[in-house]
Amino acid sequence: MKPILQLYRGYANQQELIVMGHVFKRTYDYDFQKKNFKNATSVINQFRIQTIKNYDVYLKCGNQEIIHSKTLDDGYFKFCIPLEKESNFGWMEYEVSLKYEGETIISKGSFIRPHQGNLGIISDIDDTFLISHTRNVFKKMYILLFKNVNDRKVFKDVVPHYQALSSAGRNNKEEENAFFYISSSEWNLYGFIVKFTKMHQLPRAVILLKDIKRGITDFFMSGRGNHDHKFEKIKHVLEFYPNLKYVLLGDDSQHDPILYERICKIFPVTVIAVYIRQTGRAQKPEVEKIMKNMETLDVSVCYFKDSSEAIMHSKSIGIIK
Repeated sequence: MKPILQLYRGYANQQELIVMGHVFKRTYDYDFQKKNFKNATSVINQFRIQTIKNYDVYLKCGNQEIIHSKTLDDGYFKFCIPLEKESNFGWMEYEVSLKYEGETIISKGSFIRPHQGNLGIISDIDDTFLISHTRNVFKKMYILLFKNVNDRKVFKDVVPHYQALSSAGRNNKEEENAFFYISSSEWNLYGFIVKFTKMHQLPRAVILLKDIKRGITDFFMSGRGNHDHKFEKIKHVLEFYPNLKYVLLGDDSQHDPILYERICKIFPVTVIAVYIRQTGRAQKPEVEKIMKNMETLDVSVCYFKDSSEAIMHSKSIGIIK
């Protein structure tokens, strides 16, 4: 069976480029248009994959020499390479190739080197902009299985808020602020997330997810378990782009407030605003307490039910117009 080469959006600063992907075998492709039980089968099949470890992969980017590496035990590869010369800004292409039975398989991906500016935006996905009902495990599973990408919804006004944040402080329409979607969903759902965000015209973003799963049993634990990987990935982004000021967006259904508070304590001059969506009927006292504590670190906070409130807050503190 021919291996599949899956690339993810990468990112670069002035000195380093990071791109990543997976090599695996999969019998079934995900059909985004399937309905009901056919959609459920299609989603579950995203977790029925066989990753390939120690497979040779080759990176080509611009005029740099081809760089060779190998996949890790879970089929994942990650190139962290120095940039030899000053590169352009914005979104750029890279390609990774592998060899299989005398054939060269090439896949093209993209990476961002943010335009010089002062804003980076990091957002959770489930119940932050994608309605997922994370607080109710059975409802979440039902929606994931039986609602295809066309039936999934975003919260009202979340798109104009994110679009405004993406262009905040920019006079050139082609320039975008650095946007990251960091979630506890697994890499298995990357294709769905890309398709969904494109459909709803959400900002193009680097997507950083949890380790890939390789079995049906793992599917039923999707998005659950330890959330420290989110903390580490957010911390990495802030360290990778130390000169940006950050806006963090999440929700109160899981651990976003706690994670964001930890980030604010470690980066006391870097995070300028934190937005937490209220997912229940009432605000949670423990979340209100965390938000007030972040305010004492000179972080502007907004615990909101509707995105219209978040937009008003962003305007009031001068992030967007």
